[in-house]
Amino acid sequence: MDPTRRTLLKASLLLPLTALLPMSLLSSFAWGQTSAKAMQTLALAIHSDGGPHRLEVEVAETVSQRQRGLMGRESLPEASGMLFRFESEQSANNAFWMYRTLIPLDIAFIDSDGRIVAINTMQPCESSSPSDCPSYPAGAAYHSALEVNGGYFAERGINVGDCVSIPDEAGFCQPAD
Repeated sequence: MDPTRRTLLKASLLLPLTALLPMSLLSSFAWGQTSAKAMQTLALAIHSDGGPHRLEVEVAETVSQRQRGLMGRESLPEASGMLFRFESEQSANNAFWMYRTLIPLDIAFIDSDGRIVAINTMQPCESSSPSDCPSYPAGAAYHSALEVNGGYFAERGINVGDCVSIPDEAGFCQPAD
């Protein structure tokens, strides 16, 4: 086979493959858009000795929503937060970090009964390198985590053992009588 004919044959075999490339790129873009959809919001209450504290929270349920979290936010309304939900129990060693997060946050780790099992205060990480940002492990197994403005829990006397309930859903603990 002469070189020109061989080149034409190779090109004709590769042409269908290159035609597929834009579709695969478009497909991944479309999937990315799906994961970037607006998050669900819901009302929840934290029951402590100081009474119920009501919050309107965004719910991060997908991997991409949980990875993004509150990154890039310059502020968070006082009675707002983000609830990170997981399909299964998370290890006590699993941690959150503050890479590209601009505001200080408190985080409460919540067990399957809706009880707060750990609370951490997290400071923004100003480093441009993710590996330089500290991580904040729960120290106890958890099913969800609630991020709010830094100082929120201390200011309201919210502690480990307090209850988080979602009035419109089952699955979280009920306030103690």
